[in-house]
Amino acid sequence: MKILLPLFYLLILSGCKSDINAEANEQTELDSSLLAKNISLPDTEVELLPEAREHAVQWVNYITAQNEINNLKSASLNQIIGNAKPISQIMQSLKTTVPDTLKSKAVDARLNVLATKAQVLEQLATRRNKNLEQISKTAQEIPVEFNNFKLQLNELFLKSLEDFERELNELEKEQDSISRATRRIQDSV
Repeated sequence: MKILLPLFYLLILSGCKSDINAEANEQTELDSSLLAKNISLPDTEVELLPEAREHAVQWVNYITAQNEINNLKSASLNQIIGNAKPISQIMQSLKTTVPDTLKSKAVDARLNVLATKAQVLEQLATRRNKNLEQISKTAQEIPVEFNNFKLQLNELFLKSLEDFERELNELEKEQDSISRATRRIQDSV
């Protein structure tokens, strides 16, 4: 009887251990398939206004960041994890090298958010036990924040209400002069 009790415990422990190994193998297979899968990113991309584009194309760090965002669209989760540190460095350099023509509190705020998201991605990617869902979610947020940043750049070059009113007044004056000229021509005929 004394021999059967320890033998019974051994049998139970070995059964539990094989269940744990099976779960670990299943999790590893699941992680491998997730790592090879591309993340889904939004299809819409904000286009810069011509005035904003003129300034942005001269900003090397902006072009580098745009290329990195484009690379995210075709990257697998494994590639994103491997590129997390360079992504963070690129977004940080983007934040610190804003040209004077594009400086504003709103642009700085968007760049802070973008750099923070990239740093969070880097932290998640360097953890020992990686949470792939969190990494994927954060990687999906970076292009969204980059689009928000580009919207903010566009807003720097949008016309103010006074500019619209001035243009509208000029257009009305032009239309009035055209209609007066048309009436004079009709009256002379």
